Amino acid sequence: MSSSGARSGVQGWAGKRSPLLLGAAFALGGTLGLSQTLRRRVQGREQLAEEEQQQQQQEEEAAELTLYQYKTCPFCSKVRAFLDYHGLPYEIVEVNPVMRKEIKFSSYRKVPILLVNVGSALQLNDSSVIISALKTHLISRKNLDEIVSYYPSMKALNERGKEVTEYGNKYWLMLDEQETMRLYPIKAARTEEMKWRKWVDDWLVHLISPNVYRTPSEALASFDYIVREGKFGTLEGFFAKYVGAAAMFFISKRLKSRHHLQDNVREDLYKAADDWVKAIGKHRMFMGGTQPNLADLAVYGVLRVMEGLEAFDDMMTHTKIQPWYRHMEAAIGHAGATN
Repeated sequence: MSSSGARSGVQGWAGKRSPLLLGAAFALGGTLGLSQTLRRRVQGREQLAEEEQQQQQQEEEAAELTLYQYKTCPFCSKVRAFLDYHGLPYEIVEVNPVMRKEIKFSSYRKVPILLVNVGSALQLNDSSVIISALKTHLISRKNLDEIVSYYPSMKALNERGKEVTEYGNKYWLMLDEQETMRLYPIKAARTEEMKWRKWVDDWLVHLISPNVYRTPSEALASFDYIVREGKFGTLEGFFAKYVGAAAMFFISKRLKSRHHLQDNVREDLYKAADDWVKAIGKHRMFMGGTQPNLADLAVYGVLRVMEGLEAFDDMMTHTKIQPWYRHMEAAIGHAGATN
């Protein structure tokens, strides 16, 4: 075949195939263009998500948390345990338990009170509401104002006919299905956590006063600690120590009767500690597994207020709670050191 014939053949072949080649070129170009477009969109979304996360982090860092408390209040100690474990910085205002002038701004007259200031101040009341609302916020990133609205306050009469403020849903975290599955991979874990958080408020906390004021000497030692750690003037502290110790010794007897405790209130404390350890079981370090959950933090926070007192030493000696308690100390100490 001549060279001109060869060229003619090649051109003929190319001419016949040109629509295919052009189609392939367009397809390849379109694919590359689509790939680049999708990549840019993904990168854009990732960048936007990263920017939103950074903004949320900045807002959290800018948020000012102020805890109004009594140092020896079990409910206040619960909130501190939560804040410390999650590495949330906060300021403490120690409230004078007699005058309570530090919380005169509030119609709610109990502690703890947590003020959250992000441009404007938001007041959170009740230890369990504070913990549930903050935990919900940390996971869902929902606006805290919105979250607090899920825990409505209600007036109710207690067993003595006294009007008290209660809060609805206070043991619930307000999460969507995906967030719930991420936090509680095992469905029963959520129910278990709520059950034991309620147990802390309904039972465990009521064992503290009858045990730390069990005898006149224990009552005096407890008030010596309260005055030393609390906000008292010199003269006020003197009267608080001796008059308060005597008063609480007799009040603790009434509390023992009201909550149907045994004559030896230590037995109720020991049983509660061992019931808690039994609920955790032999194969978990914490009720939350390898990390404390909200029930762990609540139990630890309440029991911690007895440290340094005879009741605490007796509990550690006569129950099986010591290993769990030491693990909790380490977990909160480690969290504080790394945040």
